[in-house]
Amino acid sequence: MSCHFQYFTTSQFVYINLRIFVICAVNNQPVLLNHTFITEFLLLGVTDIQELNPILFVTVLAMYFVNVAGNGAILMIVISDPRLHLPMYFFLGNLACLDICFSTVTVPKMLENFFSTSKAISFLGCITQLHFFHFLGSTEALLLTVMAFDRFVAICRPLHYPAIMNSQVCIQVAISIWAIPFLHALVHSILTSQLNFCDSNHIHHFFCDVKPLLELACGNTELNRWLLNTLTGTVAIGLFFLTFLSYFYIVTYLFLKTRSCSMLHKALSTCASHFMVVMIFYAPVLFIYINPDSGSSLEKDRIIAVMYTVVTPALNPLIYTLRNKEVRGALNRKIRILL
Repeated sequence: MSCHFQYFTTSQFVYINLRIFVICAVNNQPVLLNHTFITEFLLLGVTDIQELNPILFVTVLAMYFVNVAGNGAILMIVISDPRLHLPMYFFLGNLACLDICFSTVTVPKMLENFFSTSKAISFLGCITQLHFFHFLGSTEALLLTVMAFDRFVAICRPLHYPAIMNSQVCIQVAISIWAIPFLHALVHSILTSQLNFCDSNHIHHFFCDVKPLLELACGNTELNRWLLNTLTGTVAIGLFFLTFLSYFYIVTYLFLKTRSCSMLHKALSTCASHFMVVMIFYAPVLFIYINPDSGSSLEKDRIIAVMYTVVTPALNPLIYTLRNKEVRGALNRKIRILL
């Protein structure tokens, strides 16, 4: 019997090896390759209904413009007006800068994908977006807690306020507020980047986040889910509790100790604007990151995520300018100078 030799091209060789791997997998035999090497992901966006994209594009663009213009104005006023060189407005300036950065992480890519056919984001770009999303989101949660503590000291311990919240302390606190969440987000991004992804690279979201990426991962993701649900959830609840406790103590103190109605109204007005921002920020965040992981919840997560990535950063400057007399006065003075 004669032997016949057949030569294969590179593509034929790869195809034959893939067939062998599949046969081994079907027969429960050891396989050399059990996941795909993904170089990019596809962001499926806010909704699967294409007809809504033009309306959503205009709405999101308008909200993003309000966010950048409003928070930019607050940041400019806080820096330029000497009357606002106080701890409360120092942290308010940080919040304004933070809101601009937070939306910029996700919104430009979302706007692009409304009319893009590919909707692709590179693996590195996805992990980078995930990192800065968690970094800036955690920073805002920590900043809101510090702002609540600042109001607590100013109202309930007014004689000690200059010593406790002096400029050196404020700068040190601000550095910590930005540094600690960066390290926390770094853990998320490193652990997520080490995952193996199977079958699909379609992310059912409009940006890269840990929860939808875990739905695509194969292998053991228990550590990632623990970090997301237990650690991040506990930190979020803890910061919210401290923030709520500060405002609760302030309101109790004002009603028990304050005799002046004008002082009571001024303090409550300032705290009301702060607490309104806190509630708008935490309500969707706590729903998503404490809610148990499930594929069915991803659709709700996409809609709720729009709240804290698009709507909340745009509402913050409106709340502070409408309810805060000092900010409103500084803005009016700046407009009169420009005109």
